[in-house]
Amino acid sequence: MHAAASYGRLEVLDYLISKGGDVNIADSDGDTPLYTVETVETARYLVEKGAIVDRVNEEGISPITHLSEDFPQVVAFLQTHSSFPPSSTSRTATSTTLPDDSSVPSMGQQSQFAQNAATEQLTSSLLSQVQVLVDQGMDPEQAEEELRRLVGQAVLQGLVGGYSMAMETEASSNEGDGVGSQRREAASEDTNNDDNKRARIEE
Repeated sequence: MHAAASYGRLEVLDYLISKGGDVNIADSDGDTPLYTVETVETARYLVEKGAIVDRVNEEGISPITHLSEDFPQVVAFLQTHSSFPPSSTSRTATSTTLPDDSSVPSMGQQSQFAQNAATEQLTSSLLSQVQVLVDQGMDPEQAEEELRRLVGQAVLQGLVGGYSMAMETEASSNEGDGVGSQRREAASEDTNNDDNKRARIEE
């Protein structure tokens, strides 16, 4: 339920709810699916299905406070359905004027964009696999458990892949250092030969 809400998969949420899924189900941190939403559309869907806006998790944080920094539009929508005073549900936002070149992503930002895109594609694929299982009649709770298993497997594969890439990079670096060392030794040997030749000529 949380994963489907996070990625806006309303069709998966529809099915889970139709099979008895609870839109206010809480995870180990006390977060409900509403804490994971990233779009107004998904937030509206959950609220219409009975999601509670005026609640707090194990840390005493409401969905509005949790989402206030990253998803202001979602927060603005949720506040229209909240009876909490604004000061207790959202962090104080400060406007920051970015430099003119802020629109040009740095190398780190470009890498992060690529990583986010890959994560989005992977999650969409995993949810699609679970949707197929649900369509085949799998119990919603079993489907969510299967999603957790697939996510864990994907994370493990990512860690292994990252370790392999790191090892390849280190090997390439070491190989480059070896070539550089050989070149330095050759240059030193040439210098010694030149010195010996000059010494014989002077004699």
